[in-house]
Amino acid sequence: MKVILERKNSDYLFEAKGASGNTVMIDNKTVDEVHGSSPMELLLMGVGGCSAIDIISILKKQKLEIDSYRVEVEGDRKEVGGAKPFEAMRVLVYLEGDIPAEKALRAAKLSFEKYCSVSITLQAGVDITYKVFLNGEEVA
Repeated sequence: MKVILERKNSDYLFEAKGASGNTVMIDNKTVDEVHGSSPMELLLMGVGGCSAIDIISILKKQKLEIDSYRVEVEGDRKEVGGAKPFEAMRVLVYLEGDIPAEKALRAAKLSFEKYCSVSITLQAGVDITYKVFLNGEEVA
């Protein structure tokens, strides 16, 4: 896997492109006019996107219809030298549809513990937790 970043201005704006040909704008959030996501935001998006793809795929294979899907990912950072890496992430998965609660929870568990390459890559240094909400109610 390979990505290419090309600088687009005299500051910190980059256009990133992967093998798919799609682009993502990356910028430094400390500039006056931000035109892209920060690298740390992209990490949160990666965890959310990876788990979403897994969960939807798992439920589709079971012929379950998802009426809506939303995910929120929040990260806590710590000071380490001059860097501020994530020490924890919380993922909130919101599903709507005629889906058995145990199947929604099982899909999330499979994603975070077996299939999501992004969260599995980060798990050695970041505590990633998740909650699933189905039709407005938390699934336990």
